[in-house]
Amino acid sequence: MYGLNVPQSAAVAYLDGPCLVLAGAGSGKTRVITQKIAHLIEDRGYDPRTIAALTFTNKAALEMQERIAKLLKQPKQAKQLTVSTFHSLGVKILRQEARGVGLKDRFSIMDSDDCASLVQDLAITTDKQLIRRIQTAISLWKNGLVDPEVALQQAKDEDEAQAARIYRSYVATLSAYQAVDFDDLIRLPVELFRHNEPIRDKWQRRLRYLLMDEYQDTNTCQYELVKLLVTGVGKKPMFTAVGDDDQAIYAWRGASVENLKTLQTDFPDLEVIKLEQNYRSTTRILQAANAVIGNNPKLFEKSLWSEHGLGEPIKVLGMANDEQEAEQVAIMISADHFERKNHWSDYAILYRGNHQARIIEQCLRKERIPYSISGGQSFFDKAEIKDIISYLRLLTNTDDDPAFIRAVTTPRRGVGQSTLEALGTFSGQWQCSLFEAVFKGGIEGKLNDRQLVPLRQFCNFINDLESRASRPGPSGSGDNAAQVLDDLMEAINYESYLYDMFDERAAQGKWQNVIEFTNWLKERGRGGKERDGEEKNVLELSQMVALMSMLEGQDEEPDQVRMSTLHASKGLEFPHVFLVGVEEGILPHKGDPDAPAETIGARIQEERRLMYVGITRAQRTLTVTWCKKRKRAGEHVHCDVSRFIKEMELDVGTAVPMESEVLTPKERLARMKELLNTPKA
Repeated sequence: MYGLNVPQSAAVAYLDGPCLVLAGAGSGKTRVITQKIAHLIEDRGYDPRTIAALTFTNKAALEMQERIAKLLKQPKQAKQLTVSTFHSLGVKILRQEARGVGLKDRFSIMDSDDCASLVQDLAITTDKQLIRRIQTAISLWKNGLVDPEVALQQAKDEDEAQAARIYRSYVATLSAYQAVDFDDLIRLPVELFRHNEPIRDKWQRRLRYLLMDEYQDTNTCQYELVKLLVTGVGKKPMFTAVGDDDQAIYAWRGASVENLKTLQTDFPDLEVIKLEQNYRSTTRILQAANAVIGNNPKLFEKSLWSEHGLGEPIKVLGMANDEQEAEQVAIMISADHFERKNHWSDYAILYRGNHQARIIEQCLRKERIPYSISGGQSFFDKAEIKDIISYLRLLTNTDDDPAFIRAVTTPRRGVGQSTLEALGTFSGQWQCSLFEAVFKGGIEGKLNDRQLVPLRQFCNFINDLESRASRPGPSGSGDNAAQVLDDLMEAINYESYLYDMFDERAAQGKWQNVIEFTNWLKERGRGGKERDGEEKNVLELSQMVALMSMLEGQDEEPDQVRMSTLHASKGLEFPHVFLVGVEEGILPHKGDPDAPAETIGARIQEERRLMYVGITRAQRTLTVTWCKKRKRAGEHVHCDVSRFIKEMELDVGTAVPMESEVLTPKERLARMKELLNTPKA
C-alpha cells in the first residue's frame, strides 16, 4: 500500500477499531499518519471535516497538513481537516462552547509571563524560583485533573499546602478575569464533556476518526480528552495512537508513559502494530541504541534495525575537562566539515542541560563556526519587550484583555488584584472586554473611586494615544510613529520602573533592549528598510510586530551547527551528532539521593530513554564525550563516566579508546593540511 513496508501498510489499513502503532525512532511514523488520513478520505469515503490529527507542536501540525495535501487528489481537502496540537483543539472547542464552562465568548488566554505575574501577586513574593515552582505545581495539578481542594488535602507539607492555597486563589482570579491559562485549554473541555453529554455527543459526531502523534507524551488530562471523544454508548472507538515507550522523556512536565499501558486496559480490543525498521541511522548506531534501552523494563518488546549498512564506528572520547571537551568538539567539527565538504547544518551538538552550552559557544565562535541554539529565547519573548508590546496590542485592539492586564499593571499605577477581579467579574456579566467595562454604566457600584479613577485615567490615556496613533503621520507631523512612541515611553516612565524593580546592571540591560526595540520600530515607521519606503503609523507597526513575532522561526533553516538540549532535539535528525557531557550526575542527571528507591529507579529509566533519544538522532556518525573533571561553581570537580556508555556495548576496536588526543594549534594546522592532501576514496 502506497509503497509502505508491511507493518506500515497494516497500520494504515486497520480500521476495525482502536489501534496503537509502536513506532521506533526513525521508523516513518509521520508517513503512516499522513497515509492513513489519505486512505480514510480517498478509499474509505470519510469526510475530511470529521478527521482530527493531534500532535504536540504547531510546526509538526503544519508539516503534517502540507504532506497530506500532496497525497490527496483534491489538495484543498487538507484544509478541511483538523490537524493541530491538543491545545489548539481545546481552543476550538472552548471558542464554540465558552458559555458551557462559564466563560464569555471573547475569553482571554493568558501567556506564561502573565500567569507568573499573577502567581507573584498571590504569593506576595519576588522569588523567581519559588514562583516557577508554584507555577509548575499548578500546571501538574491541572494536567492531572486535581482540583485545588483535593490538592490541599493531599499536601505533604506546608510548602505544598501553601502552593495549593495559591492554586485555589489563582483559579478564582482567572475565572474573575474571564481568562484561561495554557493548561485550561485541555482541562476545561474535559470538564465540559464529563458533565454535558449533549455537547460531548455533538463533538463525537463531528470528529469520527482521531489520530494522535507522540502518544507517549500525553498527560492524564490529554488522555481523558481522547477517551471522552472516542467512547460513547453504542459507539465503536475509532482512533490510531502512534507512540514509542522508549522515547517517553517528559514525565517532569506531567507526561505519563503509563498511558500506553492504560490504553490496553481501557480498550481491550486494541490492535498493536510495531514499526521496527529504521530509515535514519546505520546499524552500529542502532545496535548501541538497542543495547542502552534494553536495560529498561519493557512495556512492549521491539528492536530497531536498518538497511543502511554497518556504518562508521562510534567514537567515545574521554576529556581532561570541559574546556578541552568544548575545544576538541569545535576542532573536530571544523576538520570534518573541511574534509567532507558538508553543510554546517549537518552537525549537531546535544547536551543534557542549557548550562553546558556557554563554553561550547565560546569555542565555536573562536573557530568561526556558525551555530544556532534550539529553544533560545526570542527577542519578542523578553519580558521588557512584551511589556511594551502589550501597550501596542492595546492600541490596536482594546478588547485584548491579557494586554490590558499587563499594561495597566506595568508599571504599577494603583490598580491591584482585587480591582481587576471585580472588573473581570463585571465584564463577564456584561460579556464585554475589561477596557469597555471601565466605562460601562453600573461599574460605580462594583468599584469605589479610589479603584475606578486610576483605571479611567489609564483608559483615557490609551484612547488619546490610539487617536494619535491611527493618523497617517507624514514626515514632520507631530503624530508620526517616532513621536507617539517617545510620548508613550515618557508617559509610562518605564525606565524608572526598571531601575526600581531590578538591580542596576539588569535594569540597564533591559532598558537597552527597549531602546533597541523602539529605535527599530521608529526606523520602520519612517519607511526605512522597507521595500515600498512608505511611512507607517503606530497601529500599522503594532500589526507588523504581532505578525513577525508569530512567524519568527518559520524561515528556512540557516546553514549553522545546531546546539540543542536532548529534550529539544526529539523529532530531529542530523548526519553527524556530538553527544557531550555523558557523565554520572549530568546524564543521568543527578537527582535526590535520599528519594525512595522506586523514584530513583523511575528517574534513571527516563534518563536512559533520553540517552536513547540522543543516540537515535544520528544518521551517519556519532561521537560521545565525557570529562574527568568539570568546572562547577568556579571549582573543578571529579566526574565519572556515565553508566550509559558501558550500556552501549561497543565492541573493542569499534569505539575509540576513552582518552582523547589534545591538539596544539601547530598540530591542528598540520592535521588540516593532512586532511587536504589525503586522496578521497
